[in-house]
Amino acid sequence: MIFGQDRDQLRRYYVEAWRKAREGLPLEPLERKIADVVAEHPEYHALLENEDRALGREYHIAEGETNPFMHMGMHIAIREQVDTNRPVGIRALHRRLSRALGGTMEAEHLMMESLAEALWVAQREGQVPDERAYLLRLQEVLKRLE
Repeated sequence: MIFGQDRDQLRRYYVEAWRKAREGLPLEPLERKIADVVAEHPEYHALLENEDRALGREYHIAEGETNPFMHMGMHIAIREQVDTNRPVGIRALHRRLSRALGGTMEAEHLMMESLAEALWVAQREGQVPDERAYLLRLQEVLKRLE
């Protein structure tokens, strides 16, 4: 993993990618992905434009708070899955969900729940995520929409 367990290093990377994108500077491929996701989330712009605030903030799910870095990271993870079509079939599911929901952002927001569950189960069981179960859950979601 690029950032290991260093939360602040990861957050700085987001802040820096967004700064470079705003200034029209060249971006590495991962920075481009991050900047694209940030651009689609204007509610996070002020946070990422203030490094001290971005680094120092704690988010408490139990209190109903959304961690913007986790949220954006889930978008990036899903886009990586789609780009590589891993698990096999995710690209087609993403395309169909995007059509059914009217856009890729809407599809990704819906897919996040299934991805988060797959990751949580894997962590709880000390195993790698079950790609088949993840795809099946997304297929069930798609059936309810179509």
